[in-house]
Amino acid sequence: MSAFAFAYPAILGALVVLPVIWWLLRLTPPMPKPEVFPPLKILASVLKREETPSKSPWWLTLLRMLLAAVVILAIADPVFNPRVNSLASNGPLVLVVDNSWASAPDWERRVQTADALIGDADANSTPVVIAFTAESTNDAVAGTATAAREKLHAAAPKPLVPDRDRAIQSVKAALNGTNPGTLAFLTDGIASKEKDDAVAQLAALQPAEMRLIEGDGSDTVAITGAANASDNMTVTATRLNGRSPTRLALSAQDNQGRAIAAGSLNFSAGQTVSTGSIAAPFEMRNDFARISIDNHATVGAVHLLDDGFKRRRVALLSGQATDEYQPLLSPLYYIHRALQPYADLVEPDAADLAKSINELLTGNPSVIIMADIGRLPQESYAPLQHWLENGGTLIRFAGPRLAAAPADDPLVPVTLRQGERAFGGALSWAQPQPLADFPSFGPFAGMAKPTNVLVKRQVLAEPTPDLAERTWASLADGTPLVTEKEMGTGRIVLFHVSAEATWSDLPISGDFVEMLRRLVQLSRSGGVTSQASPAKAAEVLPPFRLLNAKGVLVSETGSARPLETAKKGPLLSSFDNPPGLYGSEEGFTALNILPPGAELKPLDASAAGVNVIREGLIGGEAWSAKPLLFFIAFLLLLADSLIVLLMNGALPRMRRTAGGVAKAAAIVGLAFSTAAFLHPVDMRADDSKPGDEAIYSRLDKTHLAYVITGESDVDHISDRGLEGLTEFLTYRTTLEPGPPIGIDINKDELSFYPIIYWPISATAPMPSNEAINRIDAYMRSGGTVLFDTRDALNSLGDNSAPSPNGQRLQAILANLDIPPLEPVPSNHVLTKSFYLLSNFPGRYTGSPLWIEQSQDNSKNKPDRPVASSDGVTPIMITGNDLAGAWAVDENGSPLLPTVPQDETQREYAFRTGVNIMMYMLTGNYKSDQVHVHDILERLGQ
Repeated sequence: MSAFAFAYPAILGALVVLPVIWWLLRLTPPMPKPEVFPPLKILASVLKREETPSKSPWWLTLLRMLLAAVVILAIADPVFNPRVNSLASNGPLVLVVDNSWASAPDWERRVQTADALIGDADANSTPVVIAFTAESTNDAVAGTATAAREKLHAAAPKPLVPDRDRAIQSVKAALNGTNPGTLAFLTDGIASKEKDDAVAQLAALQPAEMRLIEGDGSDTVAITGAANASDNMTVTATRLNGRSPTRLALSAQDNQGRAIAAGSLNFSAGQTVSTGSIAAPFEMRNDFARISIDNHATVGAVHLLDDGFKRRRVALLSGQATDEYQPLLSPLYYIHRALQPYADLVEPDAADLAKSINELLTGNPSVIIMADIGRLPQESYAPLQHWLENGGTLIRFAGPRLAAAPADDPLVPVTLRQGERAFGGALSWAQPQPLADFPSFGPFAGMAKPTNVLVKRQVLAEPTPDLAERTWASLADGTPLVTEKEMGTGRIVLFHVSAEATWSDLPISGDFVEMLRRLVQLSRSGGVTSQASPAKAAEVLPPFRLLNAKGVLVSETGSARPLETAKKGPLLSSFDNPPGLYGSEEGFTALNILPPGAELKPLDASAAGVNVIREGLIGGEAWSAKPLLFFIAFLLLLADSLIVLLMNGALPRMRRTAGGVAKAAAIVGLAFSTAAFLHPVDMRADDSKPGDEAIYSRLDKTHLAYVITGESDVDHISDRGLEGLTEFLTYRTTLEPGPPIGIDINKDELSFYPIIYWPISATAPMPSNEAINRIDAYMRSGGTVLFDTRDALNSLGDNSAPSPNGQRLQAILANLDIPPLEPVPSNHVLTKSFYLLSNFPGRYTGSPLWIEQSQDNSKNKPDRPVASSDGVTPIMITGNDLAGAWAVDENGSPLLPTVPQDETQREYAFRTGVNIMMYMLTGNYKSDQVHVHDILERLGQ
């Protein structure tokens, strides 16, 4: 094969005319010379008889001759490494052609190369055997060059990994022991499997000459994976040639093929696998249907996405206020940490459950997680049930509030036993219980049993015939840990332990992350709306849309078979299942050309055992110098033109002075400055609203607040009672509250007040649902409501008939999500927050003060914790008429007598109010024993 040749060598004969060009260039007129005016000198030059026609500089003449020679050489079209006919004549020509996905970019050159080889065989009357590696069947029987050319032009690249073993077997069968003459393997240069011995198998056919013809391969790249991270999309890709650094542009398209986001992916020198990212908001990333690499039209440069890829929107709700100073005790802390890498988490802005649930549902979440929420607002049940029936997933966690919720809660998957998780009964245990093996059904199937998780408390389910079927996880003693129930096309899942680590070790274990991740993946992607219809996954999915070799989705499915998704291991593309989408418009599964973690590796030809001639494709190996020579000729022509202009004096005439051009551009800013100085703008906008002055006046000091009932006598006693307590606090403590405030719970802001006193009156109007929801949100956000029935109520929930005020209180509490209650224990911080108290009297002494029950309710433990977490009880209930004992007139005299009349009882009633206020402002600080040793040491004890 010659290394250099001319396509039109006859054109070189024009080089003989170069002397003529030299003579013509000598005829160039001389350049005019500028002369001084003297007339005699001009006349002397005019009278000269001999004139020189031209004196062109020799170097300019040489430049122009070089220009003419370059043009003649360009027309002759010099070609480097031209192809010549050199086929072996002692056997048939065998062509094995890779028509795989990687051959799509240079397929036309592959066809031209194979066509040229077939033409050489045709000239020598050599039979041709041709086979394609991406065809399920090959008719490789030796035939004429015309038949081989027809097969070649009928073939096309396929969106498949080549199966070279199958093609080679068909070639062996066609040769039937005959040794090939020239065997040409037109390969894509990529190993089709871990140990690809295709070259060795072809060499075993013992051809007289073996050629390995491949393209450049520098642009071969494929996407092998994509992950929807918390803030962006990560894309993993592999390339064949890793010699030089490369930066690839990524594009994300929606279902309509429109590019909606872009990113990048960088390969450093020597790197063949890299990861890039596409930054986009959550809503936009959920619209991604495919990821592609720009300027790479292959199926490998496209990665299809399905519903399982999309990140779910998960809404979080809690029955307790978040403690910013002790986040580890927050019910949502561990849930947030577990799901943040896998889902987009949203939390409501409002503490009012009625508003927050509606707010979350408008965002179409896939999952709603409720941590220790027992009783929901009545108007929230219907939209939640509708959301569940349309495919939503509700995950609930137990806690004190859920344990105290009614048994007929429709949003609980199983019937729960009433009351607390009391120990010592028939279904209790003496020691914390480990988890049992996960059942073979459910989302946790296949997970190993956690060995470091112990459960100390749980809510118990009533035994039912279907309890075992609804149990996805249980404890070693058989009691359920996780139960579920389907509701419409959605489901309810209940963890029978709390979401923080007080009831069990599950939230602080790695198994908690995996369990929540699997539950979220069960939910519907893209959110749930009222008009959405669920798409149930099928084990066998028909082909829906398939990718062609250039990475374009087409509706023609051809001979593709249904995809069996129930098979173990990753789904792999094959002749039966080409890459594409399998399913239907309601739901589909994406199958890509390469599995996750795949890597492109070059085809190894060293194991052939014979001398393999490596060649390039036509258009890659041979190249023409014509474009380069024409470019050089253009540069020479440009240089000649500039020289002529310079010699004729045109360039000096173009030099002009540019003075006076930059005098007028500095006045615009001065006009603006002058206008602003003469007309200053007052930037202080008055954005005050009606009622702001009253709000500002309540923020200067701590104010005691009471609920306005609408009954003048009750409201008057409340006002004077809190006024009396305010004066007592001012004189006896360092706290100096402002005047008491009467509030309308329907419209006034409640968050300004640490405690709200609510006198219960059966004759007062019943508060609206909106008002109840606002009180519930206030309590959930850290505030406390002191309910006072003013009738010396002895107990709650006993067999005696409640008073009218007690009945009204029960009606109010029926719409509130309150925790379990208990009388103030003897060692509670309320007994020592300021004064040492053993009871909490008002005008009466017969009613206990009820507060939130502590987490550990074992009656036989005198040193049990006095408060859950480090917070304050959100609710207090008494019947001792505290405001009646505190009420004073303008002169400071009591308005109402105590029952029985005893000024000592009134003194203790005031002390009760002081302890309540100190407890509200300092929490359970007085129960902290850290400083006891230092205090006793200072006292000398």
